[in-house]
Amino acid sequence: MKITQKEVERVAQLARLYLSQQELETMTGQLDTILSYVAKLDELDTQEVRPTTHAFSLCNAFREDEVICSLSQAEALANGPRHNGEAFMVPRIL
Repeated sequence: MKITQKEVERVAQLARLYLSQQELETMTGQLDTILSYVAKLDELDTQEVRPTTHAFSLCNAFREDEVICSLSQAEALANGPRHNGEAFMVPRIL
């Protein structure tokens, strides 16, 4: 067994999780299964594998900046429920 019920209980307490006895037993079994599966990774020979941060090589897909026309003031104000011709009008919040 990779993890004990007492360890699961302690972690639950630290996380402020209140688990019933049935939940503790279930969680212990599930976490033990997960940890056993992860332990299988230790069996792999990774001596020749270069450390990476991603599984695939990533590069940023930047595009060139393009100047485009934006909305006119009247078009932008038309999208709001209330305006005074110059700006959106919103309720005062104090």
